[in-house]
Order: sequence, then structure tokens, then C-alpha cells
Amino acid sequence: MPKNDMYLEKITLLNYKNFDSISFDFINEINCFVGNNGVGKTNVLDAIYHLAFTRGYFNSVTTQNIQHDKDFFMIEGVFDLNGRTSTVSCSFKKGQKKIVKLNDKIYDKLSEHIGLIPLVIISPNDTNLILEGSEVRRKFLDGVIAQSDKGYMADLIAYAKTLSQRNALLKYFAANHTFDMLNLNIYNDQLVAIGVRIFTKRQAFCEEFLPIFKKRYQQISGRQESINLAYKSQLKEGNFATLLAERLERDRLLQYTTVGVHKDDLIFSIDGYPIKKYGSQGQQKTYLIALKLAEFDFLKQQSNVKPILLLDDIFDKLDAQRVTEIINLVNDENFGQIFITDTHADRTEKAIKEISQRYKMFQL
Repeated sequence: MPKNDMYLEKITLLNYKNFDSISFDFINEINCFVGNNGVGKTNVLDAIYHLAFTRGYFNSVTTQNIQHDKDFFMIEGVFDLNGRTSTVSCSFKKGQKKIVKLNDKIYDKLSEHIGLIPLVIISPNDTNLILEGSEVRRKFLDGVIAQSDKGYMADLIAYAKTLSQRNALLKYFAANHTFDMLNLNIYNDQLVAIGVRIFTKRQAFCEEFLPIFKKRYQQISGRQESINLAYKSQLKEGNFATLLAERLERDRLLQYTTVGVHKDDLIFSIDGYPIKKYGSQGQQKTYLIALKLAEFDFLKQQSNVKPILLLDDIFDKLDAQRVTEIINLVNDENFGQIFITDTHADRTEKAIKEISQRYKMFQL
């Protein structure tokens, strides 16, 4: 297998979730964490995710990632980035700001770090993408785009701030029985400028992503169902500034902004019907795995780096045939470093031995 241009050599955890102090040395191919439920296999994957995104995947409430009875945690990862050793550390102490460092240099803004370590996770939690509300799907959409577009992340942060200021002003108007259009227009103009940029990028991404996704779905399912992923946005209905003007009375009545890219959604469908209602469990799982592998392909295409791939508990949640298909899919040179968790060591080893790739087992 050719050397990957980015991989995690070592991770050290201190007071992170159920770990006091522990280190792991990894290989550049497949790394497997095996052991009973509750021993912390998923927590190691979450720590790796933390180093890429400056927050946990399974619990984004930072204080809840600290081990009980402790007041801080620290994660440190040693990466090989294009042949150069780089250290990323993430630490948090109760009552203080989270600190993320690259080679001992502290980031001014955590968002500046996003994209340095492209990473994709496939987990049982992914079913939320189908079952939950639009916010979860927007997060997925934004997470993929932000990993390859620095300006996009800055726009998301600016949009959220402006939106919250506009909402606060609407509440102020209602509470004080007053209204000032000039003041409101300041936020309207900012919201429109940033919102249109976000909309344009989301639309372009979905157009580029759809064929990659469809190809992956066919590969995994081997069937010819017609699947689709459509971008839904109020901004497709008309000019954002006009929409804000048309919704003004409604916004004043409800005291929040009812139109904008914060209402966007992704519509997942199979044979023309919503997958949430009409897709079987097997189809939903295949859809989600295809979605995540397409994310991998997209990021790799954008960055020319093979993202790290985390596979959490897929053996327990998928049938044997699907697991074999996934293992076969990731056994080619298009994939780089892979981390797998499983409760049964022999099952994992058997599946990986079949594809005769180098692997390392960690018994927790």
C-alpha cells in the first residue's frame, strides 16, 4: 500500500472521558480497537475526531468530555503531515477557554484549524441524519464544505452572529413597543451579503457531490434504486433581501428571523420518496454509508490528501455482507489510515485478514 500523505502516529489522552492517562502508537494502515462495550473504544475515536474538529463527535459539550472528578482534559496527537511531524493538542480546563495548538502555537480562533486534518467518521449515530431535523443535515453539509474552504467557516460564524443580533433586536422592539427600520436594515444588509455567499457555496457543493454520492451508493448496494439528495433553500424562491422584506411583519410578530440559509435542508430520497418514510433499514444504512464514503471522496479530491477514516461499531450495526463490502471498498489505495472499533476481536481480525492488509489490534 502506498504511503499516505497524512496519518496519525500517536495519541495521548489525559483525563479524557473514561481514560486517566493513556497513549497509543498507530500504524499507517488499519488500527482496530476491540473490547467489551463501555471500555472506551469509541472514546478513542472521539478523541481523534476532536483533534481534527476541535470538538467531540459524540458529545460536543466540552465539559462532559472531562473525566469525572477532574477539572481538565488534554488530547495530544502526533501527525505525519506530508512527511513532516506535527503535533496537535487540545486542552480544556473548567471555567476557561479551550486551547488548541499546532506545534505549540496557540490558534487565535479554533475555526482556523478546521481542514488541516481531513477526517470522515461512519458511526451508528449517523442515523440522526435521516431521523432528526434539518439542523443535523445542515451540520453535515457545512462540515464537509468547511474542511476544504476556509472562508466558508468564517461566513458561517459571521452569519450566526448577525442572525442572533437581528433576533435580539426584534425581541427588543416587541418588549419596548418600538420599531426602527434603519437599525434593522444594518443587520438585513449583513445577513443578505453573507447568506447569499453561503447559499451559493452550498448549491455548488450539492451539484458536485451528487454524482459522487450516486456512484458510491450503486457500488455498495449493487442495485439500481434511484437515490437523490436535493438542496432545499428558501433562497431558491427569490431574492434574499426581498424575502426578508416580505416576512417583516411575521418576524416582528414571532420575534425571530423566519427566512434565510439557517432554514436550509437536504432532502434524502429513494425512488422519488423520502427515505425516512419509505426506505427500509437496509436501504437507510446503505444510503448513509454511501453518503460518508462520498464525503471521503470529495475531501480527497479537494485536498489531494486521503482523509483519516473512523469506522465506529459498524460490525454490530450492519449485516455481515455489508461489512464485507465496506472492508473490500476501503481495501484499495484510495484509502489511507483507518480506525475500527468492534466488540469481537476474532470477527474484526477475520474480516481484515481476508483483505490481507497490515493492521494493528488494541485490546481495551
